[in-house]
Amino acid sequence: MFDKIHGELFRISRVATWVGGAALLLSAIMVTLDVISRKLFAITISGSDEITGYVFAAGTTWAYSFCLFSRANIRIDALYNLLSLRARALLDMLGLALLLYYILLLTRNAWSMFAENWEYNSTAQTTLATPLWIPQIFWISGLAFFLLSLSFLTAWGMVCMLKRDWATINRIAGVKSVQEEIVEETHV
Repeated sequence: MFDKIHGELFRISRVATWVGGAALLLSAIMVTLDVISRKLFAITISGSDEITGYVFAAGTTWAYSFCLFSRANIRIDALYNLLSLRARALLDMLGLALLLYYILLLTRNAWSMFAENWEYNSTAQTTLATPLWIPQIFWISGLAFFLLSLSFLTAWGMVCMLKRDWATINRIAGVKSVQEEIVEETHV
């Protein structure tokens, strides 16, 4: 059951990452056109920098889950690899729990900010005067999905801890081994 849920959450995160990447690419094209049109024709695409900022914020939060499921987060693992499987699993679970706590606080505060901007219909202090709740809904939904993903992995890890299944914790939350990296890069 856990593997099936993991696969589905990973699939959603991969699609969201591709959508966010495409949106970033379109933003880059828009900014490039803005710079060229300003230089050649003295015409500006008003708000291109603002839109790009919104896209970056939303795309980044949606990519967090993909990074989590791909175990691509950066860690200092010089000593980690020298530890036993059990010790590494315990450290991985500690890391998941601390990250879950942080993202819970961040998402809660982001929700408060979103709710306040929605209630007062706050707008950006820019030429576009974008209602702030519009870009924030994409940003906070990415945070919420990351919180859901983290909660799932933490719960699965806790079940594995009760079963003393250190290998599964390593597989879902641990640092990738060199062999795993090679296989992933060469698609063998």
